[in-house]
Amino acid sequence: MADSRPIPEYDDYMKIFLEADGPLGLSAAEIQSALVKSLEGKKLNKVLLVPPDFTRFHSNAGFITNTYYHLFKDICEVDILPALGTHEAMSRAECSEMYGDIPYEKFIYHNWREDVVEVGRVPREFLEEITEGLWHEEVVCEVNRLLMDPAYDLIISIGQVVPHEVIGMANHSKNLFVGCGGKRVINSSHMVGAVYGMERMMGKDHTPVRKILDYGLERFLKDRPILFVLTVTTAPNNVIRTHGLYISEERIALDKAIAMSQKMNIDFLDRGINKCVVYLDPKEFKSTWLGNKAVYRTRMAIADGGELIILAPGITKFGEDQTIDKLIRKYGYSGRLKVLDLFSRNEDLRQNMGAAAHLIHGSSDGRFKISYAVKNISQAEVSSVYYNPLDYEETNKKYDYLKLAPGWNVLSDGEEIFFIPNPALGLWIDKNRFN
Repeated sequence: MADSRPIPEYDDYMKIFLEADGPLGLSAAEIQSALVKSLEGKKLNKVLLVPPDFTRFHSNAGFITNTYYHLFKDICEVDILPALGTHEAMSRAECSEMYGDIPYEKFIYHNWREDVVEVGRVPREFLEEITEGLWHEEVVCEVNRLLMDPAYDLIISIGQVVPHEVIGMANHSKNLFVGCGGKRVINSSHMVGAVYGMERMMGKDHTPVRKILDYGLERFLKDRPILFVLTVTTAPNNVIRTHGLYISEERIALDKAIAMSQKMNIDFLDRGINKCVVYLDPKEFKSTWLGNKAVYRTRMAIADGGELIILAPGITKFGEDQTIDKLIRKYGYSGRLKVLDLFSRNEDLRQNMGAAAHLIHGSSDGRFKISYAVKNISQAEVSSVYYNPLDYEETNKKYDYLKLAPGWNVLSDGEEIFFIPNPALGLWIDKNRFN
């Protein structure tokens, strides 16, 4: 069993914080014990679990969700609402692989375009203040209507805190307002992040988008019985290691999780990367909407004039839904200034600000080359969205992800590359560029 240390807290609200002392992380028994303790003294009739979807497979939220389900299933009613955001619904096979033996019928699909209710609005004046005058519109906060259902006497929001391109550090209020949010809050928050600048936010707390969602949580969901269960993980050789577990109704759980994630999930490099190779697991990354984490998480480490090669055997499309896919195909990853100009002149982008933000995030603005090695989408399609297309088999023959070690590698021909086996688990930064 891995050693762990509780962090002592003495206030009267729920706080269970565990951090592993060793590299193997917390044991299953330690995690289960903490989950059991989090329910002490509660008399429950109906519970809603809100875990992440398959794109956060390595969060260990699957194990946590399964544990909670079995603690509840014989004593109260329990529903599960995966925080899909704009992602497509999880398949039966994905649910089984991530969540174990929970019946597929227990999972409720979140439709971000239809299944939401407005809970409040973040005023324009607040947006102008937190964005330094860059945004002048209010943000309409919407959440899945189940989050507001008074029949639930406990809502457990489960998820991984990790560097994130839109908000700085993922999870907590983001799991509810974006993962279970509606079109207006998702579009606005993503565009605010894009206009403010992702490189000003990634890996940091108290960003403009975080302040928007904190505002909503503190004012619009303050009366809902929400318990946050947050993890910080790594996955060396695809094995999940849970380095921290933070359970509380209060924001302090996020504060402590962010501190641990900044330690475990941000890799500061002594120099920039001239050639970076990133592998996208085909089970997890099926669109550039998701796969472009390879771009977001490496852009602060890649040298000017460098190249990012993305091994993407599972990519079959650009967007997670048809509307966004069409917009990506229509406008492409053409650079921040070009997309902002297109945004000002085209109503379809104005009505889908999340897509416009994604196009900005997914471009290097010409600073480095982005090459996608694909086999289930044509190279012509890749080229049409302003990426450099590569043949997957030829590229993987040269940069075999099964033979590369994470980090710096020198190939047989003397070429030096930096390899990342899963971009979703971290953030890479050239410390000489970091302010």
